[in-house]
Amino acid sequence: MTALEETIPSTTARNSATVAGWTLVSRATGLLRVVVIGAVLGPTYFANSFQASYFVPNIVFTLIAGPVLAMVLVPAVVRTIDVGGLPQARETLGRVTGWLLAVSAGVVALLIIAAPAVAWTLSAGIPDPAQRGRGLWLTTLLVLLVAPQILLYCLADLGVAAQRARGRFALASAAPAVENIGVTLTVVLAGWYYGTGLDFDHVPIELVITLGAGSTLAVVLHTALQLFGAARVGLLTRPSLGWRHDAEALAVTRRLMRSVGVAACPAAAMYVLLALAGSVPGGVFVVQLSYAVLFSLSYVSARAVSMAALPGLAHAAHSEDTATFGSAWRQGLSYAVIASLPLLVLLAVLSGPTANILANGELRHAALIGPLATCLAVVAVAQLVGGVSDLGYQALYARLDDRIPRRASQVAFAVKVLVAMSALLVPAGGSRLVWLVVAILAGELAAAGMVLTRLRREMRPEQFVEPRPIAGALLAAVAMVPVAAAVWWVQHVHNGGQLGTLGLLALGGIVALGVYILVLRATMTRWASAS
Repeated sequence: MTALEETIPSTTARNSATVAGWTLVSRATGLLRVVVIGAVLGPTYFANSFQASYFVPNIVFTLIAGPVLAMVLVPAVVRTIDVGGLPQARETLGRVTGWLLAVSAGVVALLIIAAPAVAWTLSAGIPDPAQRGRGLWLTTLLVLLVAPQILLYCLADLGVAAQRARGRFALASAAPAVENIGVTLTVVLAGWYYGTGLDFDHVPIELVITLGAGSTLAVVLHTALQLFGAARVGLLTRPSLGWRHDAEALAVTRRLMRSVGVAACPAAAMYVLLALAGSVPGGVFVVQLSYAVLFSLSYVSARAVSMAALPGLAHAAHSEDTATFGSAWRQGLSYAVIASLPLLVLLAVLSGPTANILANGELRHAALIGPLATCLAVVAVAQLVGGVSDLGYQALYARLDDRIPRRASQVAFAVKVLVAMSALLVPAGGSRLVWLVVAILAGELAAAGMVLTRLRREMRPEQFVEPRPIAGALLAAVAMVPVAAAVWWVQHVHNGGQLGTLGLLALGGIVALGVYILVLRATMTRWASAS
């Protein structure tokens, strides 16, 4: 066993815990942001418009690079540091930064020009012509106010990639909480000053400007923190336009261009889902909240593992050490399943009371709580599938394979859009929203199948799965079910209000997780002693 192979499991476990812990803070504030927006703005078409418009820069940046940026850049920076040290890595990173900022600036200009068309797609589902006309130009104004966020997200993600390449995960995972808190405060103050539950026929222009400018300022604060993190690890650099003269930077930009589909397809699919959800009052809230829960859970479980495992996988791939790469993959897969299964059980069983807690203020309507509960049950499965799929993406990118991730994203996009468009055959209501979230699960399943099949072929004859940890996790998850079911029954029989339900769910969740950990440890100890 090599020294690298010996250190990978403990390093992956430690970094996974760091990512999961701080990401939990960020994702919890992200959920709070969505809940507060829904509670303040209500089940209105204006709420749909603001939530979708606020998401547009993130979607557009994802079309450029998005989550693929770290997958491509981290292995490149790791390799450059191994060969030429930090100075050479800073030069390469500066040239990649210059290329990305140039592309992002061009995209911002295009978005500004296309703002009316984007606004039309987000407001076309409004049935009343007068509201639709006013909604069109107010949504256009929102898009113009948030468009600069694309450049900010570009800088923020470069800072994240720099920190991960140096094995630093805490600040990179925690900083998005600042953005979420900033947006939440903006919405609360705007609702307090201008009023709540307003639709387009009563929304003042000042409210639109406050929400748009306030959300952009929150992204500025987030970006500043990520750049500080890059400086702290010695990888903050000035943008340079000389990427054509740096072989590594040129290779990175080419891999990013080839990987545009990997980032663009999920973002485009999400845009389609939000546009279709806009045909139901409060529909964007349900779909976006389901999406937020999906990523909150996956980023504190399987996706946290995948981000922590990438530097180790990149080192092993660069060293052409197949045994170490296989060990890192099996360890990561086991951790991903172990971390995701208890969340699946808890959310699937307790989706009803969870939805009841999340729907607050102007959005507290039975017509939305029921569909949201069903959507959360679907999300419980999707977070496991999507997290394992993401781990497969990371492993392929560590091996500099961008072809299969690109194809998998294209297939997932086609599946999501096909299933989502079929939702138009369902009446405009809760059932349509559930079908839109089912489209997310269908796409994740398609991508996971392709990525894992390819990775299995590339790893042969190395063992692909370590069966005992996964079997132990399955047994422990089954042991959780009675506890989660008992929590559901108690809250159903004794209705103590939202605060009481929240306390009961928190206590019951802790007990259920305790059962999971005890059964998992006992099972693994027994198998270890038997061998």
